[in-house]
Amino acid sequence: MKRFSVLDLLDLELKEHNDLELRCIGGRAGLSREITIPDLNRPGLALSGFFDKFGAARIQIFGQGETAYLKKLEREGRVETLVELFKEDIPCAIFTHGLSPTAEFERIAEQTSCPILQTSLPSSEFSSRLIRALSNVFAAKETLHGVLVEVFGIGILFLGDSGVGKSEAALELVERGHRLVADDAVEVRCVSGNILMGQGANKALGHHMEIRGLGIINVTHLFGVGAIRDTKQIQLIVELELWDAAKLYDRIGAEEKTMEILGVKVPYLLIPVKPGRNVPIIIETAAMNERLKKMGYYSAREFNQSVLKWLESENARRHYLNKSSASPDDTDS
Repeated sequence: MKRFSVLDLLDLELKEHNDLELRCIGGRAGLSREITIPDLNRPGLALSGFFDKFGAARIQIFGQGETAYLKKLEREGRVETLVELFKEDIPCAIFTHGLSPTAEFERIAEQTSCPILQTSLPSSEFSSRLIRALSNVFAAKETLHGVLVEVFGIGILFLGDSGVGKSEAALELVERGHRLVADDAVEVRCVSGNILMGQGANKALGHHMEIRGLGIINVTHLFGVGAIRDTKQIQLIVELELWDAAKLYDRIGAEEKTMEILGVKVPYLLIPVKPGRNVPIIIETAAMNERLKKMGYYSAREFNQSVLKWLESENARRHYLNKSSASPDDTDS
């Protein structure tokens, strides 16, 4: 991934419950310092002079306890631990609860060009938000040629050769009330090790679609803001391909197929496309079927079990009828 600095942290565009509410209150000369680890550290032990196993590469969080201890150190004139702390070349120090550093802390931070940030959020809430933000920034990512839509709450990634009809199918789904996430280039990130989140690879292009014969259309302007969303978890992959008469396609769906992206396996369907097939309705049905699977109901398995029960009952009935129709002489013999 590209270099991520403290200034980049301040510039993150996070909304509502993800907003970090950060501002810089000192050490602006060090805003270019790089953040290399998506983790936090509470430097309580370091402030007391214990630096063994100190997480210097992590962002340092100063809450109410740490700030109270800083004031105690300043009253007692003990600044040597602060000097040692800033010698560790920490990326930045963040004060929560709207708290401010002591004068001595701020002086040493300015001397060493260490950024001091402040947030009005409490320590626990800020820590959880920052971990989410850093996990997203440092997540493994890959850009795929495809279309990502949300259908009945299920994030579906369309894959397939150029011109197979991915954008056209997505446009029909949007017209039917579903939502577009990204068209043509989808940036996929692996979050928390097992969740794939997709979004448009180029935010400047917004929610535009390329429809052959029509050109570029703005989905937001045509269908309204209710027809789009910025990000969505990828829960189903649908690959579209032109119908091949010589190829055998799955007609029952008993076998659960998956595709692996960034080490995460996602349910996968291969849908052949030919004139007369209503692909959007097939996609809607696939989305509803996937929701049923998440609830523990598998249509194909239930069908197989019903067929097996029918075969067993049919065999038993035949065996019973054959035995009943046997003659007494045949039975005695």
